[in-house]
Amino acid sequence: MIKSIADLPIEGKRVFLRVDLNVPLTPACGVADDSRIRACLPTIEHAIKHGARVVLASHLGRPKGPQPALSLEPVGARLAELLGREVLLTDEAVGDGARKVVADLRDGDVALLENLRFFPGEESNDESFAKQLASYADVYVNDAFGTAHRAHASTVGMIAYVSPSARGAGFLMKREIEFLGRLLGEPERLGRPYLAVIGGAKVADKIAVLENLLGRVNAFLIGGAMANTFLKAKGANVGKSRVEEDKLALARAFLKKAEDRGVEVLLPVDVVVASGLDAASGQIVRADAMPADSMALDIGPESSAGFADRIARAKTVFWNGPMGVFEKKPFAAGTLAVAKAVAACRGLTVVGGGDSVAAVNEAGIADQISHISTGGGASLEFIEGKKLPGIAALEVNE
Repeated sequence: MIKSIADLPIEGKRVFLRVDLNVPLTPACGVADDSRIRACLPTIEHAIKHGARVVLASHLGRPKGPQPALSLEPVGARLAELLGREVLLTDEAVGDGARKVVADLRDGDVALLENLRFFPGEESNDESFAKQLASYADVYVNDAFGTAHRAHASTVGMIAYVSPSARGAGFLMKREIEFLGRLLGEPERLGRPYLAVIGGAKVADKIAVLENLLGRVNAFLIGGAMANTFLKAKGANVGKSRVEEDKLALARAFLKKAEDRGVEVLLPVDVVVASGLDAASGQIVRADAMPADSMALDIGPESSAGFADRIARAKTVFWNGPMGVFEKKPFAAGTLAVAKAVAACRGLTVVGGGDSVAAVNEAGIADQISHISTGGGASLEFIEGKKLPGIAALEVNE
């Protein structure tokens, strides 16, 4: 079992709260998108309201040692604005300065440790670094689902030095576990039809997800560049589209397994092709007869309409991955059509993955989705059926 922060005694206690503040920054080192900061506010505000002495910890980017451009200072400033209170930033994650800031906290105060990844001990899960972090914690709470698939010092190592009765998950982490867990729940309890809409570039990145969902879903709707590999595996002419030649046999084997189990695999029937990624526009052609000098960069309107119709009739939908080169406007229509269809679906809808989330936000329909996962890699590994170390470390036997 995993306790919620709501179940933990936190009043007057130092609560080490691992959050995910890994946000994009502007060229001037401001916060470009504060979505992840806002996502952890309910947990932080709960801790403040209940008189905890809050010690926040996060990474930012992939620094190799201390790097001023990746300081959490602008993130702390934005967090302070959102909370309407001071957030004390330490000059480093561990050391005399950080210890003093934490020691001086009063009930309801908030401190933010400097970027954890300025120290190599974070990613290597160094025991000494983990112990130093744990020295700040009477209570440990993890609300950073996006890092739950990493066995780092702040997500796994330090928890061994915190009492089992004083560790748990924040509200965001609990919500992720609940909704993603429902997608992997007992098949007979899932709303039917259950669709998995899978896109992105590589079959290699998604095959474990496809395999784990095979016994649960009624149908797969596959788009993006990975669809080219499946189309070619079925004998289609895909022109110069991106294809994983070494995964053709894997694609054929998956299609056969799906057929044997009565699970539909819907591939694009039309696509938008162009000579390259920088083309100003594309041409709509049949998916099994692409011109030799063109590549598929989006699903076509017929495919978009067909996918949208299936999604509209679904009771459970999981969507991960764009239908095309979503970041290029001429090839974004298919992804946006799927985003709007998922939002209009009246069943349980779960969206995971950076580009899928970006499409939902761009379409302005994020509030119409049952759950939008904050962890791209973590949500994929969860759906693959892997035990995520950051979640496993929170489990206690009672």
